[in-house]
Amino acid sequence: MVQNLRSEHAIYYMFSNEHMNYLITYSFDFRNEELLSYYISFLRAISGKLNKNTISLLVKTRNDEIVSFPLYVEAIRFAFHEENMVRTAVRTVTLNVYHVGDDAVNRYITSKPHADYFSNLISFFRKQSMDFNKLVSDTLINPGPESTSTIIAAVDDIEDNLYYFSDIVSAGIPDVGTLITDSFLVVLIFPLLFPSLRIVGDNDMQSGVVTSLYLLCCILRILKIKELANTIAAALFYPLEAFTKSSWGKFNGHISGDGFTSKTEVSENDNLNSYGPGCSTVTDPYSSGFHSDDVLSLNNCSSSNLSLREVLLAYVTKGNDIEVLGSLGLLATLLQTKELDESMLDGLGILPQLCTALFLDMLNSYDVFWGGLEGHLSLVFLVWVGLARDRIGSELEYYHEKIKEHYGVLSQPTDVGTSPLVHRFQVIDALVSLFCRSNISAETLWDGGWLLRQLLPYSESEFNSNHLELLKVSYNGCASALMEEVRGIWSDFLVAVICEEWRKCKRAMESSSPRKEWTCMLLPPHKLSSEVDVPDESSFVAGERMLELVKVFVLQHQLQIFALGKALPEQPPIHLPGDLSVNRRAKTSGLDVSGPKPGIELSLGDAVPCRIAFERGKERHFWFLAISVGTSGWLVLAEELPLRQTHGVIRVAAPLAGCNPKIDDKHPKWLHLRIRPSSLPFLDPAKFNDHGKSKNKALVDGRWTLAFRDEESCKSAFMMIVEEMGLLSDEVHRRLKPLLNLEITTDSSSSSVCDPDDSCSFRTHTNSL
Repeated sequence: MVQNLRSEHAIYYMFSNEHMNYLITYSFDFRNEELLSYYISFLRAISGKLNKNTISLLVKTRNDEIVSFPLYVEAIRFAFHEENMVRTAVRTVTLNVYHVGDDAVNRYITSKPHADYFSNLISFFRKQSMDFNKLVSDTLINPGPESTSTIIAAVDDIEDNLYYFSDIVSAGIPDVGTLITDSFLVVLIFPLLFPSLRIVGDNDMQSGVVTSLYLLCCILRILKIKELANTIAAALFYPLEAFTKSSWGKFNGHISGDGFTSKTEVSENDNLNSYGPGCSTVTDPYSSGFHSDDVLSLNNCSSSNLSLREVLLAYVTKGNDIEVLGSLGLLATLLQTKELDESMLDGLGILPQLCTALFLDMLNSYDVFWGGLEGHLSLVFLVWVGLARDRIGSELEYYHEKIKEHYGVLSQPTDVGTSPLVHRFQVIDALVSLFCRSNISAETLWDGGWLLRQLLPYSESEFNSNHLELLKVSYNGCASALMEEVRGIWSDFLVAVICEEWRKCKRAMESSSPRKEWTCMLLPPHKLSSEVDVPDESSFVAGERMLELVKVFVLQHQLQIFALGKALPEQPPIHLPGDLSVNRRAKTSGLDVSGPKPGIELSLGDAVPCRIAFERGKERHFWFLAISVGTSGWLVLAEELPLRQTHGVIRVAAPLAGCNPKIDDKHPKWLHLRIRPSSLPFLDPAKFNDHGKSKNKALVDGRWTLAFRDEESCKSAFMMIVEEMGLLSDEVHRRLKPLLNLEITTDSSSSSVCDPDDSCSFRTHTNSL
């Protein structure tokens, strides 16, 4: 009835004379789940009809102040019910109440004891966060087939709760935003999330770190509260020990803690991320200005003396892939949080250079005004630096004073008063060090590249000589590894993959936001084929390794261009395809770049007769031919035409690259060939799902064993394959030559580009009869 009321007169009639309040407060037996479901739906239907006029019919007042509001009070009794549907309905009721905007109602819900509802919500969210951390921890230890879907469902629940808080704040109720800010800091962030960021030894699980980093990202991204965002940012200047039990007192009934705990802990208060005996340190030879020796203390391996800001940078330079991704995610989220003051970003060292560029434009205008007065730019710059430092200092001082006086944090921030330029150089140092690491995935390195481009959108001015040297050394190592792929198993795809990944990397670097959701830091890491019982010599392992190498090389190459202040070209500088007629065998056979297809005729000029059995007991006679055209090559089995004995019809074709020809040791007339897929399987959506897992049971290369009539024929076929593979590799090397020459690459006048046909649509040819 209530849901279908349309007349305002009917609504007044239904809501008057305490009829609704009598039903709302009646003592129903809620052990009957069906009755509870109807009751909650009833409350939700009533709340849907609330406005500033009708809400007065459901409250009792005394001296113009509300003393009873049964709809709200009874609804929040079920706020933490085990059934998600019930909790969702209660949220709908409360939000409908909050968004009425009645001043008397707002005073009622923010008075004691009703205001405890908001604190209880955050306490409930704290428990949910701890359960979430346990789920992530269990998944990292024992990932199962449903791990990804389970974590995604838990993430959705976490984010739904945060959006509920955001909706509450958006209602604009006085003091509620402050109450939620205080509760989040005191109940969750200070005692749980910050202490979980401590650095641990290599053998300890890092689920507490990654969960904390992810939750901080979510809170900043969803709860758009200026005071909360700036307080979190200001707290990053404090040492980790500032948020342990011994360092700050009791505030609002909550005591600081040690962060997330694991089920294997010795005592209740032991943190999951704690140092054990015998921890050793590692010195980063690539560090410049930001010293990892400070991060992992030489004496006790403790990070408690570092500020949280430095701990984040330590994870970038020393952490594993997940920790690096989580730290980059938090830095990127801080950078994109509009509620953060620019002075706070500058203090953290992550203010984009765009703001500095605007200031330099102002200096140029002063230059014109002053008529080129010598030395005035330096004077203006020094004045600006001083003003910026004062501005940043005053903002930080305000929030640090608030953290001390309002939240009871007794420790002092460690690196306040340092010039923002020093912090900025530390961030750049950490990112450069990250790009020099070989144990981090290409996807994570790309995220680091995006962050660097956000900080330095224009020029090379903030790269010092050490940065440039480190990037150059890392690039040279990557280029050398790429040269080995020129003669590798997937050399025929190398040019196409480089062109495709170049475009993807450029888009990722120049995007206004990161490429993906930071949820990926929680998901079980994708395992390479080499980690799932696939032999190391498999073409699948080689293909994944080649793709990963290309991604890293493309990033390193674009960083080299960026470090020199050049604009990134749309395409990599690669030579166009050469004259295909130079390959005599391909010209004689009559094949072109489109490749061999079953049923097409070709000349058998250099072909060698052989036998092969595709099925047991069914041996067939073919003519074997190895052919390369440009960067493509094939192994061809053709049947001789009865009426044209110098020509044949193609029956089977397989890729030439990666065939690994080998004459049998005991039977010199036999030639063994590896037959890899004709396309990169992990880039084929028909064969792999979105998470990189094969839809088929196994990834196995094919094998051919060709039997020739004598040893000489077998050797002739072997030499034909080697010759054509050499021609293919030479063409790949010729086309990549300008890309591997940095002097040519960084010359903007270079006109060498990818062939439009080079793309990851990848021409494929079916290996079928």
